Amino acid sequence: MQTDKRFMPFKTIKEVLDSNLAVLAKIQPQLKKLFSVAPKTPFEVREVESFRAAAAPQYNRSSADGKRPGIYYIPIIDPTKINVTNWALEATFLHEAIPGHHYQFSLLQENTSLPKFRRFSYYPAFSEGWALYCESLGEQLGCYTDLYQKMGAYGNEIHRAIRLVVDVGIHTGKLTREEAIKYMMENEAVSEQNATAEIERYMAMPGQALAYKIGELKIKELRDKYKKELGAKFNLTAFHDAILQGGSMPLDVFETYMDEWAKRM
Repeated sequence: MQTDKRFMPFKTIKEVLDSNLAVLAKIQPQLKKLFSVAPKTPFEVREVESFRAAAAPQYNRSSADGKRPGIYYIPIIDPTKINVTNWALEATFLHEAIPGHHYQFSLLQENTSLPKFRRFSYYPAFSEGWALYCESLGEQLGCYTDLYQKMGAYGNEIHRAIRLVVDVGIHTGKLTREEAIKYMMENEAVSEQNATAEIERYMAMPGQALAYKIGELKIKELRDKYKKELGAKFNLTAFHDAILQGGSMPLDVFETYMDEWAKRM
């Protein structure tokens, strides 16, 4: 599948960018069901600049005054070689763009009732946990109806689970660099070059790779907890709004904050 031309439909950079805007158009009608407030901050999808074209897809938050939009950057070295089966286009858009990082960072920056350290700070487990959680909202947002996009979302899940193993393994001395690369290549569809880049990232940033899954699991844990405790009073939209209104915070503080929210429901 990774070499099958059927799964490489793009001929131009514009087609790649338009495919992401099509995801936005698909989820737009469903967003109101999961979020009562949308950011006022403008949003754009752009190609990564040529000098850093080898970068991963990423979100660049807007300026505080809103003059620079929130931008979802997509690396496009050769559009004809982008394979939709391993690119996870929809899942990555939900994570990096909307409702992931764009909703998260923009709504926080717009919330002037918060002190600046809560509007502009960054705690990886909270921020990346939220973005990863947004990938799990795909079906509710009308995504993953295509088998290959669903497979891409599952591939992302596998990748985050592998991160837990190799990050802990490397930094507890249980895995060498080479063993971690081998483990990654044996358990997901990744080239040696990409696996090496990933593992060396984890070596340089201990624990950062754990933040995604740990944060997502905490959000899901709290959602299930409040659904059980509140019963019919639980409102998923209000739950999401509360997360995005509180500002970036460590997970233990986040749980206390959300417990207080639940008491008011």
